[in-house]
Amino acid sequence: MEVLAEQGVTVLFKADAERMRDGVRPWTFVANGLPFHEDLLVRTDAASVEACVNLTRP
Repeated sequence: MEVLAEQGVTVLFKADAERMRDGVRPWTFVANGLPFHEDLLVRTDAASVEACVNLTRP
């Protein structure tokens, strides 16, 4: 995450209590900013923080 931030990317991890109670992928990873295109937003919903990160690795 540090490497992304150094390049101007804003990264957010969120845990949603309602989705956690419902057993539906409660973790969200969101990234945007440079070097992405102006309006590009990367978003992944997953069962864990680790799954969010694994899905977003090149």
